Amino acid sequence: MNNPSETILQSGRKFNDKTSGDSVPRTPCKGTSPLDPCLESRICAIRNSRIFSPLVHVKVFCRTFFQKSSWGSGQRPENFLRRESLLALIFLAPSLIGISVFFLLPFVDTVRRSFFDVRGVNFIGWESYSSVVGNAAFRLAAVNTVRFVGVSIPLLMVVSLGVALLVRAVKGRVFKTTFLLPMAVPVASIVLLWQALFNYGGLANAALIRFGGAPVDFMHSGAAFWVLVFTYLWKNTGYNMILWLAGLDGISGSLYEAAYADGAGRLQCFRYITLPCLLPTIGVVAILSLLNSFRVFREAYLVAGSHPHDSMYLLQHLFNNWFQNLDISRLSAGATMMAAVLLIIILLMRKFLDGDSDG
Repeated sequence: MNNPSETILQSGRKFNDKTSGDSVPRTPCKGTSPLDPCLESRICAIRNSRIFSPLVHVKVFCRTFFQKSSWGSGQRPENFLRRESLLALIFLAPSLIGISVFFLLPFVDTVRRSFFDVRGVNFIGWESYSSVVGNAAFRLAAVNTVRFVGVSIPLLMVVSLGVALLVRAVKGRVFKTTFLLPMAVPVASIVLLWQALFNYGGLANAALIRFGGAPVDFMHSGAAFWVLVFTYLWKNTGYNMILWLAGLDGISGSLYEAAYADGAGRLQCFRYITLPCLLPTIGVVAILSLLNSFRVFREAYLVAGSHPHDSMYLLQHLFNNWFQNLDISRLSAGATMMAAVLLIIILLMRKFLDGDSDG
């Protein structure tokens, strides 16, 4: 049996010698070639085409070689799998190196430092963890963080889902863009806007006084917590809306048509079709909302400083103060504890949602 590549190139030379001008002779394919039938059919197709060159034959040969381990058998070669793995590793190498250098290695060093003193030399065991748990500021920040997450994330998911359903019903690009504008506003501009709105002499108090109400010190009272929640909702509603719209677009319209034909209403369709089909999206939105809730510290810090009102004193404020005081041991222990709690919450959420989707 001849080498398949040599057979292809020899066929190409004979074909080029026979063809001239615009007339292209047709070569019959009788199935008598010793080549694989799949490869033979491709060669016949090229012989009967108007564009022919040895380069096309080489392309056909390479493509067929990588699809079959041997001529006539339908298995891929083992070295091809190794080449695929090596090629994937080459393309992933820059990202893996960047994540390892800037995220994984610093986190491992943070965990290590939580068991050592400030200089990172003397081993102190669990002393930093016991000091963090017994710290009153840590307990206050942890309670406020849990309260903020428990209030803001359900509100954000409900509001963003309602906005997504409204945008889907209206079907207007301008209407959709208005909810995405907060994502493009810089943090410094948000801080100026919030100071103009919620300062004691700001626009919010001016409106309250105009309608006969008493002014409220939003940033130095319990109302500061709700200002923080409103900031989080305003900033992330557009982002979650896009995620909900992607999930809604994945639901087949025939399900709704069948339900309406059976006499189901909008509320029944939402309960028995939309929500069950959105379970995977609910998991993604919940996890991303949880992670984004820890990014609201920038606005809170720029508006109220490092020591805001007790109602909005979060873990990020505490960690920032420990970093300024170079209390590295307690900072590392607190960060490790927070990362472990977040990992447990995310795993539980995924297990719960995967169980519901399988059921």
